Amino acid sequence: MSNTAIKVEHLSKHYKLGVINNGTLLKDIQSFFARLRGKEDPNGKIGTNYIDTSEGFWALKDLNFEINKGDRIGIIGHNGAGKSTLLKILSQVTSPTEGNIRINGKIASLLEVGTGFHPELTGRENIYMNGSILGMKKSEIDRKVDSIIEFSEIAEHIDTPVKRYSSGMYVRLAFAVAAHLDSDILIADEVLAVGDAAFQKKALGKMNQLSEGEGRTVLFVSHNMAQVRNLCNKGIVLKDGCIVRKDNDIDKSIDWYLGRNPDGDLLETTSWHNDGSFTNENFCPQSLRILDEGGKTMSDALDYESGYRIRLDFVSDKPDSNVDFWISIYLGSEIMYKVTMPADFTYKKGANSVDFVIAPRTLPPNNYVISLGSSLKNTKYIINPYNYDLTLFTMVKSTSKAALPFCREI
Repeated sequence: MSNTAIKVEHLSKHYKLGVINNGTLLKDIQSFFARLRGKEDPNGKIGTNYIDTSEGFWALKDLNFEINKGDRIGIIGHNGAGKSTLLKILSQVTSPTEGNIRINGKIASLLEVGTGFHPELTGRENIYMNGSILGMKKSEIDRKVDSIIEFSEIAEHIDTPVKRYSSGMYVRLAFAVAAHLDSDILIADEVLAVGDAAFQKKALGKMNQLSEGEGRTVLFVSHNMAQVRNLCNKGIVLKDGCIVRKDNDIDKSIDWYLGRNPDGDLLETTSWHNDGSFTNENFCPQSLRILDEGGKTMSDALDYESGYRIRLDFVSDKPDSNVDFWISIYLGSEIMYKVTMPADFTYKKGANSVDFVIAPRTLPPNNYVISLGSSLKNTKYIINPYNYDLTLFTMVKSTSKAALPFCREI
């Protein structure tokens, strides 16, 4: 265990659907002790066991992995894959149904924006309260409070009750507190999706500093593959509560997740299809493809000298003229190209299709990620563009694209 930060063996988590309790404390205690002994629940349906009923599901099933000190692990997977459940178990927010976890060091967790904050207290007061919850002593907080406020960039509002903060201000302050905790392991679950691009870049730099400069272990969950690629050096891919891939190279995990065979040929590098993980009655994307000038779907690297169209197919059960949508093309964490919906586009009920144009010589040769965003007239996201990367592609400057290898450096 000398170099091991976290070791997980046969970890599983089962949830029972529909019923929170049995109605009385006595029955809850009876059910609890029955579970401890592996016996049938005396308050359950006749002949059923607590771990194998039709009323429950396995959020995680038989996970085994080991994380070394100083590793930066990207945990990747579609919605419902079990990422957040895993981090909650590692943070000791909830307990596993089966399996063992060994943790060597102190953990700081950022699982949800504003967790541990009291809305009636000021930002400064919440620094002390949240720091205490995370295990900091008052003398330590006194020593670091100025640095925390400076990092959060909300000094002018620090003595205002946090109930008046925006979600972005919440995450700035919460991240600033966690980043200044003397922990061995930092766990972050989608928290950077709320902040603006400048703060996201600053926060990622801080996590890199904590890991590479101070040797701390980082576990990071995000749907933004550019952020994962920039921060993490190793990857774990989850699907339906199981580990489907573990890599010592984060690029391989991302390639596999986005539809590319990381060990050889292309699979669906330039295409994406909704597997049912996303639904919305106003705007529900179905597929995204890159087409060449002749209308052929691309399945290889793109030529810098040629033009292309990105075709988005989506369904709208309740068309709403207030819905906006757009695509962004990222190089690392930087947006290189952004195209919004055509000004003359009109929604219709049912299937819709729209093309976004990439002119020749628009994107220099490199590796790119396509992200989709959608909002209701900028009042709220339908699809958060920082959380919904669809696919990747490679742009090369050559007339013989197939002969060129995939360049992984971004």
